[in-house]
Amino acid sequence: MKHAVLGAGAIGGLIGTALASLGEDVIVVVRPNKLANYPRTLTLERPSGTITAPARAVTRLTEPVDVLWISTRTYQLDDALKAIESAPKMIVPLLNGVDHIEKLRARFDHDTVVSATIAVEAERLAPGHFVQRSPFVRLNLASSAEPALGAIVARLSDMGFTCQFMANEQTLLWSKLCFLAPMALTSSASGRDKGGMFAEPEWKRKLYSAVDEACAVARASGAEVDAAKILAFIESLPNGMRSSMQKDVGAGRQLELDGIGGPIVHGGERYGIPVPATKGLMAEIRANTAA
Repeated sequence: MKHAVLGAGAIGGLIGTALASLGEDVIVVVRPNKLANYPRTLTLERPSGTITAPARAVTRLTEPVDVLWISTRTYQLDDALKAIESAPKMIVPLLNGVDHIEKLRARFDHDTVVSATIAVEAERLAPGHFVQRSPFVRLNLASSAEPALGAIVARLSDMGFTCQFMANEQTLLWSKLCFLAPMALTSSASGRDKGGMFAEPEWKRKLYSAVDEACAVARASGAEVDAAKILAFIESLPNGMRSSMQKDVGAGRQLELDGIGGPIVHGGERYGIPVPATKGLMAEIRANTAA
């Protein structure tokens, strides 16, 4: 199959390198100023070892592809889509949050857009060079993608990815957000890694409250989520794990605050569910980054 990756950061690089290492035809869509020096070989450092694979870089997607994987930041999506000039057969967005799905379906054919999420700690070290920090990669996709992607997903599973096809789209999307948002917001507000948050009772309380709020909004949205299971997963994470938002705060980069925390706040307003912990964490982050 022919794949294109829009958003050549940590997540796009991880997916692109993994697919290319399986022998898939991979095109990476990059910014025009990056094209001249972009390597022809992608490199991904994983806990199990380093993999390399060839890929082709372009600035605009003008040829048909079977799958377009989108892994931009939420605030970059609109501008990034300007580089897509050929309609893909399938679009698999791996963005944070939930609001991007309807935005993509408004632009492309509704059935072309397949909901998906990925959970992993990864970084881009340099153009075409990526590292997987966490011991896990969790990739979930809507069950509608199984006929086309089932064989590829099975091969990713052989590489150590934990993959699952899910029938309930809301469960798929909110299961990640109920984990991601509390971790990202609490770690970014506190400046602590997972171990540091758990060592301080007040930050641990805020984290647990944020999980409860996210799950309440998720259930009102039609998702089947279990706060106890999400907390158990968070507790099992390595103590040194940090969220990408926390790293963005440290580097002074633009944050995905509205993309990650916004759906919980807006959902709380829609369904009449109080979310004071989430709002408080977002306010702390804004105050800290404005200083």
